[in-house]
Amino acid sequence: MNEEVFRAVVAALDTGQDAALVTIVKTSGSTPQRVGAKMLVYADGRTVGTIGGGCYESDASLKARDALRTRRPQLVRYDLSDDIAEESGLICGGQMEVYIEPLEPAAHLYIVGAGHVAVHLGHFAAAIGFRVHVLDDRSRFANSERFPDAHEILVDTIPEALARVEWPANSYLVVVTRGHKHDFDALRAVADRPFSYVGMIGSRAKVKRIFDALAAEGCPPGWLQRIHAPIGLDIGAVTPAEIAISIVAELIAVRNGRHAGPDRRPEARDPGTIV
Repeated sequence: MNEEVFRAVVAALDTGQDAALVTIVKTSGSTPQRVGAKMLVYADGRTVGTIGGGCYESDASLKARDALRTRRPQLVRYDLSDDIAEESGLICGGQMEVYIEPLEPAAHLYIVGAGHVAVHLGHFAAAIGFRVHVLDDRSRFANSERFPDAHEILVDTIPEALARVEWPANSYLVVVTRGHKHDFDALRAVADRPFSYVGMIGSRAKVKRIFDALAAEGCPPGWLQRIHAPIGLDIGAVTPAEIAISIVAELIAVRNGRHAGPDRRPEARDPGTIV
């Protein structure tokens, strides 16, 4: 039975699905399942595996979904001779404890553009646990020699490369291309997708021009307001490596719930040719 659960756990982690693992960690007396029995609970209430059935399993499933919302594990004790056991017909007379653990799948970071900033960004992001994907139309830039830590490298024109992506849950998008047109094409290709984070490099003037053009083509205003542009935390970054660090710092802040929205700083610079 646990083999099915393990396969589901691997799939959830690989695709970034929200799920919590429920495991019986302690029993005493008569119980319907032994220590080690597992159940995987998804955010929408679906389950794989069982810890014995009945009302207490339903209760554990509800607590697992609550753990997904709070991102905090729980240790829950059930007395199988109490009212909840009587309702389910499982009056075994024993007790058991279950550990409920929210899974933490790696977030997927899609870097559009494979220039100087992107090289450092790919390295730093992989080091802090992001699964890195690189997209560019130039194979001499987008290759495994320049991006040895990348999980995937796509070489194609930017709209076509983005169209081929099957976006996992919990995807982050960073647009650091070599020019305004490519930035515009990238954002237009993914407009209104529910990314965990979208950021674009450039000055306030560049951001305004691209946003105005996207709005004119019908891009939803609410989605535009979610784009972090100018990108990165204001740490006075100048070099490509420093700019990449400022972007990674912002990604960490968003991932940890410490930076809720874009910071449109009028003094932000356009890195220009160092992208």
